[in-house]
Amino acid sequence: MKWHSTSFLLLTVNVYICSTNAFVPLVDGGKNMPALYNGWMNDQIAKQASTAVGKAIASGVKQIEVNFPPVPNVEEAKFGTPLNQLFGTKVVAREIGFTGGYKPGSDVSRQLIAYSNMYWAKKIAPAIGGGIMGGSKVTVLTAEAVNLKLIQNSGVGRTASLSPRASQEFQNEAVIVVNPGGEEQWERIRAVHASDDIPFVILNNAYSTTYDLGNKRGYEEAYFLKRISKGWVFRAFPGPWQAYLEKPDGNVELLASYKIKPSLKEVATAVREESFKRYAMGNDRWMSGRL
Repeated sequence: MKWHSTSFLLLTVNVYICSTNAFVPLVDGGKNMPALYNGWMNDQIAKQASTAVGKAIASGVKQIEVNFPPVPNVEEAKFGTPLNQLFGTKVVAREIGFTGGYKPGSDVSRQLIAYSNMYWAKKIAPAIGGGIMGGSKVTVLTAEAVNLKLIQNSGVGRTASLSPRASQEFQNEAVIVVNPGGEEQWERIRAVHASDDIPFVILNNAYSTTYDLGNKRGYEEAYFLKRISKGWVFRAFPGPWQAYLEKPDGNVELLASYKIKPSLKEVATAVREESFKRYAMGNDRWMSGRL
């Protein structure tokens, strides 16, 4: 999709975002799943994730997973939807100080998910490193295709591409690892780059060997948001896991809460059956134009 063909849509989306959800609940972003899709634009996800991670660390948890869609329309990221372009322009490129800004053909436009994860790392880092007023340094290691030299405002102590060898500079620092790959790699990375008593956060890992929710390595899913058929699964530490139905009008409704992490099959089945019971075949986000 070319830039000039979507400029009007960008303006329309911008007006919609600003007019429908200018208010973000409280300083922590609220207890329910973030608004679609304003939560990406107005700091709601950033506040929720940062608050959840901070609470997890304060409770003694050191190995943490944070996982949510890094851009509003993940499935369509390669095609440049108006929402993703708006997010890349108004939020990501601006917040990380991307050299030259978001333009057609720029690295941030072609690798929006990768640079978005650097933005999210910046927003979460204060909760890991002791707060925005001070505390320990935070290192961000990324396995994604990011040109770190083009990021002028990372907002963290250090950034580097993920390497099998640790730099002595990174020792004894809290670590955020962006999309490191299969869970079998997590402990190897932690053994090289971190220690048991220092926060180690896996951010938006896109690869999974298990068709389920979260991880199987015992990492606390401090902040988790996943689209499922006809709805979403959400969890913010220390709260329950929640199943949401996404309705034909784009709004969501809480259907169930779980004290213990449910299986993906259990949640997906419950949401899908409720959707069919209410709307039959009339709740399809693709057919209705919802992304």
